[in-house]
Order: sequence, then structure tokens, then C-alpha cells
Amino acid sequence: MLDMSASEPGPGTGAAASAPGAGAAAAPAETGRDLALADFSPPSVHVGERLIRMAYRMGIPGTMLTAPMGKKARTRLLATVSNTLPGDRVAGTALRAGHFLVHGAKTPIAQVDYAGAARVTPPLEKAVHSFAWLTDLEACGPREQGVPVAERILTAWLQANPQPPAKPGKGPAWSVGNTGMRLMNWLVHAPLILSGEKALRSRILGHISATARWLDRHVTRGEDRLAEVAGWCGITAAGLLLPDGRPRRLYGEAGLIKALGELIGDDGGVLSRSPLAQMEAIALLVRLRNCYNATRRDPPEAIERVIEMLVPPLLALTHGDGSLGSWQGGWAIDGEDVSALVAASGVRARPLRDVRQWGYQRVLANKTTLQFDTSPPPMPQHARYGCASTLAFELSHAGHRVIVNCGGAASGGGLVPVRLEQGLRATAAHSTLTLDDANSTAILINGMIGSGVSQVDVDRKTLPQDNGSTATRIEASHNGYAARYGLTHQRILILRDDGTELRGEDLLLPSSRKGKRGKVGFAIRFHLAPDVDVALTADGQGAGLALSDGSYWQFRSGAGDVTIEDSLWVDGQGRPQATQQLVIQGLVSRGGGNFGWLLKKMS
Repeated sequence: MLDMSASEPGPGTGAAASAPGAGAAAAPAETGRDLALADFSPPSVHVGERLIRMAYRMGIPGTMLTAPMGKKARTRLLATVSNTLPGDRVAGTALRAGHFLVHGAKTPIAQVDYAGAARVTPPLEKAVHSFAWLTDLEACGPREQGVPVAERILTAWLQANPQPPAKPGKGPAWSVGNTGMRLMNWLVHAPLILSGEKALRSRILGHISATARWLDRHVTRGEDRLAEVAGWCGITAAGLLLPDGRPRRLYGEAGLIKALGELIGDDGGVLSRSPLAQMEAIALLVRLRNCYNATRRDPPEAIERVIEMLVPPLLALTHGDGSLGSWQGGWAIDGEDVSALVAASGVRARPLRDVRQWGYQRVLANKTTLQFDTSPPPMPQHARYGCASTLAFELSHAGHRVIVNCGGAASGGGLVPVRLEQGLRATAAHSTLTLDDANSTAILINGMIGSGVSQVDVDRKTLPQDNGSTATRIEASHNGYAARYGLTHQRILILRDDGTELRGEDLLLPSSRKGKRGKVGFAIRFHLAPDVDVALTADGQGAGLALSDGSYWQFRSGAGDVTIEDSLWVDGQGRPQATQQLVIQGLVSRGGGNFGWLLKKMS
């Protein structure tokens, strides 16, 4: 049985399977990893298939292994895939009007350099070269209206990319991640691109076959683990849907399951700690499962089990309205999008509350949801948009956000300017403490993370209260400022179980017996949601927060004056919204200090 002890009811509960083979009677899933290492070994096959897989891995063509004396099969698709992942109707409508719409930014289709020589922004680059836009085009109207648009873009792309290069990295079109996703989207949305004239159809099928062969050779050179998983998914889908594909399928399944074992941690969270990457991994596996369903095959059990593992950690980062918290480059993705993905997965799951390895703590107290980052940032080899967010938190009540993080580093290049990406990854862009305006972990260019937080200690317990109720207390500390300032940051959060009061204390403790002399500047930031109206109290020691639902919260500082500064927050569509932040700042001795504060619902 799966461990149910560290879970809670949540927005994912009861999500029904909406696709054939999506787990018709799926049991509620939790994870702890009851997947043993053996579950990430290649699927059990008989001796003959093992030999076929080994021969294909060594480079022997699939046709020689399936029909060595027979006639080579004509390139065609063996089945039509039913897509269960909904697209963005607004983005699809923009495509029909002649524009790519990515995170609120419009780019004319005719102005895109499909060869990639004139680099465009990373979000647009990914959307164009992964052909993720096919899902949006399918969602916005009848197929016959979308086919001319799809053929126009694909024809332009094929003219710019007539054949695969010798190796990955020759432009954004031929990264392993984009290529794997592109092959998968071509196969899943084949009716949109293969309904035209015979010459174009033959050309597209030839390119699909060439792309699959290119991935066979280069899939292990992915830019990160998620990109490698995308490549293996494309290979496996091609093995299912192209003629003489059995050797490729056996090869792809073995590589995919191994790559999945290296992508996720023991509790089911991807090692990049990114909810965006978590969603992308789920979507890839759901699309692949749809390919299995189309060919009337069952996917390997390990793939189903990994989907079950991926969903509960994702739900741990949802607020009361089902939307996501803003962590590790992600933004406040709308609850409808999260729910649609969970429904397509077929997994009925409850959010994990104590996701130790993925690094997030979740507390659900009546109508209040607390999310707390209690882990070092991801390792550089795992992360694309790693953030210095250790000991930051978010708080929402009745589906309305109160305290947030700015989020949205991965959307830089849409309406969020690319130049803001590095700032949105900084400690100051999160609701936590900073010393000397420095990041707790170094933020480097090109999405890289440097030195800083390497250890986080966490303790979680339930406390009895005087009135007979209880409260959840989480204490965590990190060493990100120890080397530079000789101080360890410790944060204690206590949330009453009725959800009306959050007490916090930030402590700076000497990291060694020999303390440093002097003082250093500190700032504790509380970024506010855009629909929170804020006003300082007369004594300057607090602020009143009015939410759009009519509720009123009071913030009090026990550590000095509170000021209001401008901030920004990236919304569910990846668009920046102006907002404000509460800031407590001053000087603290190198010998340490402590700063208490309180957030309480008054009505």
C-alpha cells in the first residue's frame, strides 16, 4: 500500500480519469517512494526482445530486426492518437489570426526566424520549436479551420530546417528537449499536419522518421534530465506509431524508465524543484500513454506508477483556488489548468503536506493554506531557473492570496522583460529575509545557481493551544549567509489550525563560536497579492490588509518600523502585475538577533 500519512484532502481529490486507459478505477495515490529501484529497470521482456533491444541500441536498423528478408514498410502512421490534454483557446485563436501568443506577448508568425539564427526570447523559442502550439490550435475550433495554419507554420519550419544536424545544439530547433517534444506533438496532432496534399504529407512523414532516427543517436545528450525524458518519450511514441517500430519501442521504454528514475526524487518531486517542470513531466507521460492507448497497448507499469508519484507533490503547491504557488521560476498558474492536467492524468490524489526531498512544507488550516520552502535551491545540473528562495513562504485564505513570491522568472521574454529574469530569481523577490541585499544562494547568468545554501534543517510539530485547539509549528534554518556574515538564518512559523493567525520569528544566529564584529543590514520582505489593499498603522509598527472578499487582516512587527515598497507579481498567464510589499529593515549585530511578527485575521 502507498503511505497515506503525510497527505491531506485538497483540490486534486476526486479528479476522474477522462481518457481511455487513464486508470479507469484509479485508487487515491500517495507517494513515499514505494517504487523500488527495480521499478526503474527496463520492462521485463523475454530473451528475444532483450536481444532485439540490444541490437537496436548498437545501431542495427529496426527494419533489419523485424523483417530482415522482407520489403521495407512504407512510412505511415499506424494509429490516430486521441489527445486528452486541453490547449489554450486564446492562444489558438491568436494563431488563426496570424500571431504566436506566449505569456501575453504577440509575435507575428511571418516574423519568426524558424532557423533560429536570429534568436528570439526563450518562451517563444520553446513554443515554436517544440510545436506545443498545435495543442492550442486544436483547442480553438474545428480541425479543418486549423489545418491551413498548421501547414503554413510547418512548411516554413521545414524550409528552415530541411534535415537534422550532425549533433544537438545547432540552434534551438535541435536541442534534445525541443526535438523530443516536437516529435511527440507531430505524432499526437497528426491530423492537423497530415491532412493536406500528398507531396507535403510525404515530406512531413519523411521528416518525422528522420527526427526519430536523430533522437535515437543523440537522446542521451539532453540539456537536462527533463529534456532527456522528452527525448525518450518521443522515441517511444515513434516506436509505437511508425512501421517496424518494435525495436525502437523496446529501446525507448528502457531508456525512458531509466531517465525517469534520474528525474524525480523519493517523494515524486522533480529534482529541479520546479512546479513547471513537474507539470511538463506529467504532460509528457500522459501524451505517451495516449499513444499506447491508440495502438491498443498497455504502457509499462512503471510509467503509470511514475504518473501517480508526480501528481501529489504538484498538488502540495496549490492554494485554495487550485492555482500554483510561485516557486523556482514558476508563476501562479491558474487552477483550471492544474485541474485539467490532473484530470488527464487519471490520478485521484491528495496533496502531500511534508515533501521533504522536494523541499516544500504545506499546512492546510481551515480555509488558510501555507507553503514554505525548506530546502536548498536545486543543483545547477537539474535547474533551468533555480531561485534563491530558501525559507520563503506564501499564504492564502479562502482562495485569495495574501503573501506571495514575485515568481515568473521562466516567463521572461513574454510580457515580463528578459532583463528581469535574474532579479525574479533573487532572494529579495521572495517573502523571506535577506542580509546586506545579498542572495542566500548566488544567482548566476544563463539560469545557473552558485554557492550558498547547502544545508537546511527542518522540524515540524503540532502544538496544543490554551483554548483547546492546536497549531502547526515549522522551524527551519539555512547556512546561506554563514560563510560571508557568520550568521545562520532560522525561521519559525506557527499557524493556528483555524487559519486565522500566523506567527513568525526570524532569527539570526552565530554560525560559529567565534562571532564576527560589527553590524550588517537586514530586510524581511512580505510581498502582497495585487488585490490586497494595504495601509500602515498610525504607530508605524504594522499594516492593515483588506482582501477582495471583504476580510481584513492585521500585520504587526515586533522588530521595528514597517514600510511599504513597490513590487510585482506574475499572474496565472505569465503576465506581470504591479503590487506592493511590506518591509522590515535595519541593522543587526554580527552576534545575532531575532525579529518577531504576526499576521492575524480580524474579521
